[in-house]
Amino acid sequence: MEAFKDFVNHVTRPRVLFPLLLVFTVLMFPPNEILFKINKKLRLYKLWTRMGGIIFFSLMIAFFAFGLTDPNFKKIVTKPDNVPIVGLLFLVNFFLWVSMKQAYENDARMDEGKESSEAGDAKEKVLVWPDLVYIEFISLILCTILLMVWSILLKAPLEEPANPTVSPNPSKAPWYFLGLQEMLVYFDPWLAGVVFPTVIILGLMAIPYLDSNKKGRGYYSFKERKMAISIFVTLWLLFWIFLITVGTFLRGPNWNFFGPFEYWDVNKLEVLTNVNLSEYFYMIWFKRQVPQNIILRELPGFFLMVSYFGILPPLLAKTLFRNIFKNLGAFRYSVFVVLLLIAASLPMKMFLRWAFNIKYIIAIPEFFFNI
Repeated sequence: MEAFKDFVNHVTRPRVLFPLLLVFTVLMFPPNEILFKINKKLRLYKLWTRMGGIIFFSLMIAFFAFGLTDPNFKKIVTKPDNVPIVGLLFLVNFFLWVSMKQAYENDARMDEGKESSEAGDAKEKVLVWPDLVYIEFISLILCTILLMVWSILLKAPLEEPANPTVSPNPSKAPWYFLGLQEMLVYFDPWLAGVVFPTVIILGLMAIPYLDSNKKGRGYYSFKERKMAISIFVTLWLLFWIFLITVGTFLRGPNWNFFGPFEYWDVNKLEVLTNVNLSEYFYMIWFKRQVPQNIILRELPGFFLMVSYFGILPPLLAKTLFRNIFKNLGAFRYSVFVVLLLIAASLPMKMFLRWAFNIKYIIAIPEFFFNI
């Protein structure tokens, strides 16, 4: 059991866990036709939509039940502030499985020339009274009972009055801001607190307008909405749920990473030497002094950013996103690819910090401009 706990502590390190989740997401929610064919050839969609989802959900329950036998895991998971996040993880997985199961079933029906399962429901007349009112009333009663039981069994996470001379360690924001707090580790506040949240929200809002496919409307379908669903799930799971989970369960004293079964030792200090890309380029690769001139010093970072936003979009339009460019046109494709690249830069920068300790791609503290 101790070996298993050590293994879990190692796998849940973000530099290991994030690539695994990214591969899982791409395989289960393939964004293009090539990956979709690979998914069908390996029959991953059947594994996911039939017993695979139930087995995965059962494994989650078994893992949490086993984890409660460990004092460190139990202390973190049963903390009143963290209980809603535990419920969030189970609810996200369950409803994601239900929706994708319905989507793949509809795709199979459409391939056979049949109507979607929602088509029959749309023809059936349902009255507001009593059908809808009864459902809402029963839901209201169940939610009220749940909140009453919750308030009785769990103490309110109230602490002593705020003391400006004493800060909690770790000092965490409410769960709905933990994603932003985690982003502040990798980016300056103007990027993590303003640019990225705005771009991600606008990008999610723009998906229905960028996806011009008229099929797959009014019913669950993955085949007709591969790109839209894949982007939404990736942004939602990896850019928000993942960051909230990391901030809740894996960030401990001094904002260090701790495994689920690891004791939160306040004296733990991870020796990290974060360096900028310019320092990596000149001092580590070429063994020379960093230039004093700002433009020359940050030239590698400028070159990388220009290549990322200037060369990569047309290159993708000719290769991987060829069909997307053809369907969207030049303007909508430009909006789509810029939003996508900005959102993708977040996990890329996070992984660069975890794997290579790179702090900034472009670092100009003289003008408070850091990327």
